[in-house]
Amino acid sequence: MKNRIKIFLILLFILSGIISYFVLDLNHYLTFGYIKSNQIAIESLYAHHQFTFILGYFLIYIVSTALSFPGATILTLLGGAIFGLPLGLLIVSFASSIGATLAFLMSRTLFKSYIEKHYEKTLNKINDGLERDGSLYLLSLRLVPLFPFFLINLCMGLTKISILKFYTISQIGMFIGTAIYVNAGVRLSEIESISGILNSDVIFSFVLLGIFPWIGKWIKESILKFKIYKDYKKPKKFDYNLIVIGGGAAGLVSSYIASAVKAKVLLIEKNKMGGDCLNTGCVPSKALIKAAKISENCKKSAGFGINISEYSIDFKKVMEHVKTSIFKIEPHDSVDRYTNLGVDCIKGEARIVSPWEVEVNDRLLTTKNIVIATGAAPSIPAITGLIKDNVFTSESIWNLDYKPDSLAIIGGGFIGIELAQAFSRLQINVHLFESGSRLLQELDFETSKFVLNTLRKSGVHVYLETDIREVITDGDVKKIAFKQSEKNDAIGVSDILVATGRKANTKGFGLEELGLTLNKDNTISTNEFLQTNFPNVYACGDVAGPYQLTHVSSHQAWYCAVNSLFGTFKKFKVDYDIIPKVLFLDPEIAMVGKTEIQLKRDEIDFEITKYEISDSDRAITEGEDLGYIKVYTPPNKDKILGVVIVSTFAGEMITEFVHLMKMNKGLNQLLNTIHAYPTYSEANKAVAGVWKNQHKPHKLLNYLEKFHAFRR
Repeated sequence: MKNRIKIFLILLFILSGIISYFVLDLNHYLTFGYIKSNQIAIESLYAHHQFTFILGYFLIYIVSTALSFPGATILTLLGGAIFGLPLGLLIVSFASSIGATLAFLMSRTLFKSYIEKHYEKTLNKINDGLERDGSLYLLSLRLVPLFPFFLINLCMGLTKISILKFYTISQIGMFIGTAIYVNAGVRLSEIESISGILNSDVIFSFVLLGIFPWIGKWIKESILKFKIYKDYKKPKKFDYNLIVIGGGAAGLVSSYIASAVKAKVLLIEKNKMGGDCLNTGCVPSKALIKAAKISENCKKSAGFGINISEYSIDFKKVMEHVKTSIFKIEPHDSVDRYTNLGVDCIKGEARIVSPWEVEVNDRLLTTKNIVIATGAAPSIPAITGLIKDNVFTSESIWNLDYKPDSLAIIGGGFIGIELAQAFSRLQINVHLFESGSRLLQELDFETSKFVLNTLRKSGVHVYLETDIREVITDGDVKKIAFKQSEKNDAIGVSDILVATGRKANTKGFGLEELGLTLNKDNTISTNEFLQTNFPNVYACGDVAGPYQLTHVSSHQAWYCAVNSLFGTFKKFKVDYDIIPKVLFLDPEIAMVGKTEIQLKRDEIDFEITKYEISDSDRAITEGEDLGYIKVYTPPNKDKILGVVIVSTFAGEMITEFVHLMKMNKGLNQLLNTIHAYPTYSEANKAVAGVWKNQHKPHKLLNYLEKFHAFRR
């Protein structure tokens, strides 16, 4: 009952305010022109009835702010013009904060469902900010007007912040802005003619208005830095502009870019230069996949008129080919190369001692900025009997010096799928276990099923919806007990490869002691500039996420290097809008943009245009005519929302779509681009042709048909 009365009174207040606004024609009075033309009369009224005038002004300001009426800026300028700076600032400061608090209370009582519906993204940002930074976040919103103040009042009413805290922070946060506007009002009152605008005091007041957002931002950052760095002493001089910890893709690119702009850079790597990609990831896996592809081609050779009656696989030589590939690429990522590029390189274990100090090999080095690029390591699931020393991971599998009789792969992600097909083609009995109902659930059902069928055609035994209960080691046999479709089962294999994902390397080099914030998945928490909770400490690559891809690590590294060195003047937000991914199955599966699953989840209307690779002349000549291209576009528009390519060389073909999306170009641009014949990339143009044919202007074509008939 009390709540209903409260709602009724609030609605009555709002309704009365709205009616008064229009009946009294306040929109006419709350203009600069009206106030300026009636300035003498207003000043006279104030001189004869000071208390009544102040009280009336105070109440009007509160109501105007509480109901979010336009004209608050004019009222503030008027306050400065009539009352002067000290008294005007006092009156406006309290009136604006009280009005904001009333709006806050009305929002909390009335508008929750409406605001959540119409300003959901803004509200989510505010809630995230409050959870992360507490009161400082609201203060920053008041100091830096990222959102209209009325929107802050309404949205804050929907959060858990207390009334007293909201009022106090609003009073403090809006004080500087109020002072600047009131001061501008004081100066405006001195303008007697158009030429008076050129008065230096007036110009200075408007300059203050213009730079207010930057002043607020500087104040916010100063408060934040004081809060973060208060327990640390900043060195007066620095040994380096940038110290990079980790010599993988992210660390190498960060250090190279910094050195290229003549910064003094130190790169620290405790193991092997090149990181996972060179030594245990991209390079060795692709070398193995190529060997497996050659094995498969031997099987298919009769179809090309080449009879290979027998062939054998020397597994040790296959692994030697893998090691040779690594050896040949090593110089690209070597200490010598990066030293020649101007990067100081040290092998050793780094420890971050403070935001500006890094210890390595008993040396304490100082630096303006730090980039953490320590990568990730294989994650071992908590399964009874499954221990790291008794299984292979994506790191240790390359130490194989014998051909396993059988191999169980736990995990149906990219790594598990690629290696399952490759080892199976190398005549190893492979069993792939996936806990999900289908493989690669982020992909559309057709492509997911295609992956499953391809693996099975390659001889891989795939088990979906499995729950592995236990691993029992008995001599040379490892028995895997699992549950599938409510039935218990077990198989015995000679070896096990765990490919259940990778966990960020965040332990053992000082992050805990420094107090760096981590995400729930153990990656380092960064903002849109890749800064950690210490603004001069950055993170990129697998240790930061959100994508564990080499090309994303390199992409992030540019932002880390540039923002750390030049962020005082200009910072760049990292862009994840267009990230290509490639599954190096045979045929390859490449994708960019939104998938069909994501489009449906986000309730985005789309069309599908599909082209079968079996129609590609080049694919037919090479016997690789299996696959398709699917392009997702808005209805009746050629804008590319997402692409999936299933084809030999799909990883190469996807780049054209990545470029088009980056340049905000559509399928019509593909039709205007000449593609060499015969190539696989012609299929890109062909799918654009399919889209064009599906959207041809039938009415115009009918008129053209009649036109040509007339001319005949």
